[in-house]
Amino acid sequence: MLTGFKHLHSANRYVLLALLLIVIITSLKKWKGNKEYTKQDDKLNLLTFIFTHVQLLLGLVLYFKSDWVQFNENTMSNALLRFFTMEHLVGMLIAITLITIGRIKGKKITDSVKRHKLTFWYFLIALVIMFASIPWPFRAFAEAAGIGWM
Repeated sequence: MLTGFKHLHSANRYVLLALLLIVIITSLKKWKGNKEYTKQDDKLNLLTFIFTHVQLLLGLVLYFKSDWVQFNENTMSNALLRFFTMEHLVGMLIAITLITIGRIKGKKITDSVKRHKLTFWYFLIALVIMFASIPWPFRAFAEAAGIGWM
């Protein structure tokens, strides 16, 4: 069952990253082009918001069940344990918080250009933090741990 959650968490990562890129590119184009904020924009942001929180729930299940999350005297000296116990969790929580705040604050803004600008910046910063917090296979500990492309 844990393997299923790992695969689902990994597959959802790519859907979420694609959605974030679409929202960011769309927001940038519409912000710079002084375009209206449409229902389609709101639906795309909502879908991204939902996928983000589904990813959080999947991640929390893995966090509390995984062997890679440990709290002991060796956690901070072991790159793999430190990454999954602290770095990945904290980075992703910050990114998810930014997406959530960006969505909530954006709903309160009536000016379309300002709303696109706010969405662009919040989601872009969240995406950068997510990229830094993903256990990519080129990270030093990933190959030794056999993480691969999960």
